[in-house]
Amino acid sequence: MLPLWDSEPRASRPYLTQALIALNAAVFGYELWLDEFSLSHLLAGWGVVPRHFAPHTLVSSMFLHGGWTHLISNLWFLWVFGDNIEDTLGRARYLVFYLACGITGGLAHVVLNPASILPAIGASGAISGVMGAYLILFPRSRITTLVPLFLFATTIDVPALLMIGYWFVVQIFSGIGDFTQASASSGGTAWFAHIGGFLAGIVLIQWMPRRPRWRTRQEYRWR
Repeated sequence: MLPLWDSEPRASRPYLTQALIALNAAVFGYELWLDEFSLSHLLAGWGVVPRHFAPHTLVSSMFLHGGWTHLISNLWFLWVFGDNIEDTLGRARYLVFYLACGITGGLAHVVLNPASILPAIGASGAISGVMGAYLILFPRSRITTLVPLFLFATTIDVPALLMIGYWFVVQIFSGIGDFTQASASSGGTAWFAHIGGFLAGIVLIQWMPRRPRWRTRQEYRWR
């Protein structure tokens, strides 16, 4: 299932979300420009490598991606869900929130895969945090979703609670499956970065101040 858009209105332009998308795309463009040796050196130095952990990579790894599918899927989810979180928090707090979720996701990956020598890269931990926040703030929002049916596809409106909840369950079971057969050199998806970022988003969004304009709009909506 691929989310296309949501039903939740916003009161401001998502300039920071757009800037994050543009920055990730620009860094990926730089990756494409590098030769294979230089790219491997870049990912090893700026991705999160648990066995040789360096704190700065918790941030730098968020802006690196491993291919077109990795990049597009991450940025698409950020576009669908990030604008409303930016609208809720305001740009400065949203940036802090985004980075905090990404850092927490990276730490979760390091703690649960301490022997891994492969660099973990991608914005998935931060974007998972955005999805966790969305689940808390807008559980009744409707997500228009593309659903493939054999050779055809259709769209259905799915409650955010159901869609994001299903997504999180998939991350849990996938993470457990990988954890039981993990090795220092095994590749694949950093599931626990997703899980850690998601849980960080759920916790942080309940403690971070929200913009007065958003608060007023919400109070009006539910009367």
